[in-house]
Amino acid sequence: SSAGSRKSSAGPAPKPDFDSLAAVALIITEDCINCDVCEPVCPNSAIRPGESIYVIDPERCTECVGHFDEPQCQAICPVSCIPKDPSRWETREQLLEKFERLQNGSVPSPRGEG
Repeated sequence: SSAGSRKSSAGPAPKPDFDSLAAVALIITEDCINCDVCEPVCPNSAIRPGESIYVIDPERCTECVGHFDEPQCQAICPVSCIPKDPSRWETREQLLEKFERLQNGSVPSPRGEG
C-alpha cells in the first residue's frame, strides 16, 4: 500500500529528545576489560560481575540521577564501554522516582544489604 511505502521510505525512527529523556539504564558492552573501577563508584549497587564482563541491573541504575550530575561509571571507565541502552528510555522524573524507591528500600539490594 502507499501508506506502507511512505512509512518505510521515512528512514529510521527519530531518536528521543535527549533534553527531556534519559536512558533508563546504561549497559556495559563486550569491550569491558574487567578492570573493576565501575562497580565501587556506583551509588545504587547496580553494577556487578557477570559471567564474562560486568553487568548493570536496569532496575537499580538511575544514571546517578539523585546522586551526581553524570553517571560515575561512564566518567571513570578507561575504555568507554558504558553507553546508554537505546532500548530503555525514561524521563528524568522517572529516574528520580526510581532513585527515591532505592533510597526507601523498595528495591532489594542485590547483595542482601539494607
